[in-house]
Amino acid sequence: MTERGAGALRQDTSSLGIGPSSVRWDGDALLFDLDEITAPLPSRIRGQVRLIPHALADCALHLDAASCHRWTPIAPSAHVEVNLQSPAVRWTGTGYFDSNQGSESLETRLERWSWSRGNLRDGGTAILYDVIDRDGGETALALRFDRHARMQAFEPPPRASLGRSGWRIDRATRSDDGIARVERSLQDAPFYARAVIGSHLLGEPVTSVHETLDLARFRSPVVQAMLPFRMPRSNRR
Repeated sequence: MTERGAGALRQDTSSLGIGPSSVRWDGDALLFDLDEITAPLPSRIRGQVRLIPHALADCALHLDAASCHRWTPIAPSAHVEVNLQSPAVRWTGTGYFDSNQGSESLETRLERWSWSRGNLRDGGTAILYDVIDRDGGETALALRFDRHARMQAFEPPPRASLGRSGWRIDRATRSDDGIARVERSLQDAPFYARAVIGSHLLGEPVTSVHETLDLARFRSPVVQAMLPFRMPRSNRR
């Protein structure tokens, strides 16, 4: 939530701290302790998020033809408990935990991606990933994870338009019938959009969290000049 210098980093085998916030593994769950200031309107986010994986996946996949970027769906499905004191927010639900690694910045290699994750009736998880490289290469992943986080790839369904976001970002996903809809917008930014969507996958209706990342927009000097107003930068240790 805040960009910080190397002096703000604390790390060992079971925890990672950046400034006043940290995440640690207690043997059963990931505990995110948050203490941050929002931007552009300052307010405090303070509290804890607890993520309990239903199972851990043992796989990593490359997102680009040059194998410069790797994605690991660590916990395709998890139980999440949110307990914030500021603002006063508390809820429980289903969540997800993954990791991205790369040998270069995303915008150097990639043009855009769309991603979605949805719960299936049998307790499994469906994840879609569509990535376009700057040189025009495309990667399409359609993955099903069962209750034990065992992965099985399936044929990517037809593309389905989701229309444009408020910032005029073209959004799309995949669906068995080529039809999908935005049910609720969660975040709308100049280069990023997140929403709850409805579609059909693997023969059943699925509600998913969907995101679009437009890295061509992100590279724009105008957007780069706007970033410090949305994500503050701190030199404090």
